[in-house]
Amino acid sequence: MRLARDEQLPDGSYLSHIYPSGQDWRRKTNGVKVRVIDYCLEGVPDAEPIYRLVTTILDHQKAPAAQLAALYHERWEIETALDELKTHLRGSKIVLRSRTPDLVRQEFYGLMMAHFAIRGLMHEAALRADDDPDQLSFIHAVRVIRRKLARFPSIPPSAEARVS
Repeated sequence: MRLARDEQLPDGSYLSHIYPSGQDWRRKTNGVKVRVIDYCLEGVPDAEPIYRLVTTILDHQKAPAAQLAALYHERWEIETALDELKTHLRGSKIVLRSRTPDLVRQEFYGLMMAHFAIRGLMHEAALRADDDPDQLSFIHAVRVIRRKLARFPSIPPSAEARVS
């Protein structure tokens, strides 16, 4: 997408407008003023040559271009965590079974605790190996844990009273 440079800013970013349709673009109507930040990721293998961030945060002094570009990539860490939770931990075809809001919340918190526990184990493994936790595979960790869980016997709820 080509975005016209309406105003160049001192931090290398520039102001432009985006339009909902080609007709609005030709007439210059219904545009939204945006700030465009083009940047490169130095030292990152397989990175694209140029990334473009388009934002409605227009003030270059309150939010410098380099800071926004760095934060944008941090944003993807939460996207990755949500993908881990939805796709790999819960399973893509499994829906929350609960029928009341309280039970849905409880089921969701259970999934969040499982995700936190797996990430905690990954962090410990990374520390022991003197490695970056972000370099470990969540999917691999889930598979290892699922293989190990089969070794531990489960106690049915009805037997709980007999155990204590």
